[in-house]
Amino acid sequence: MKYLKKIIPFAVSNFFVILFCYAAISKILDFENFQVQISASPLLNGFSQFLPYTIIIVEVIIAGLLCYPKTRTIGLIGSFILMLIFTGYIAKLLRTSKNLPCSCGGILEKMSWSQHLYFNIGCVILIVIALGLNLKYSRPAE
Repeated sequence: MKYLKKIIPFAVSNFFVILFCYAAISKILDFENFQVQISASPLLNGFSQFLPYTIIIVEVIIAGLLCYPKTRTIGLIGSFILMLIFTGYIAKLLRTSKNLPCSCGGILEKMSWSQHLYFNIGCVILIVIALGLNLKYSRPAE
């Protein structure tokens, strides 16, 4: 059972490495469209000059932090914060606007806003579980 408690943070970290790298690559490959989608958002259009670059860079940095046991906790905290921001953004959009393009990239663009909200909530829950287990079981024995 203790082995399972150590493998869960590793597996969740790998999931987010794949998710963030996939999202970042999708955004890079269709960067002009990504910029247009960000500028079309009433909540983000004031930040459309630097936000596309910032999102991609942050996703890649967090993915890198999740790859190594020594930086995994920082990566999980970064993932938690980033996913909370994305989740809050989607929740706000669902309350204020309905027909906006998703700027997530790739297959995630195919989700409805409600599906995306549930997906993000599930991701936040996964991160909380992984972070708790990582903090408890990744420390060396005293």
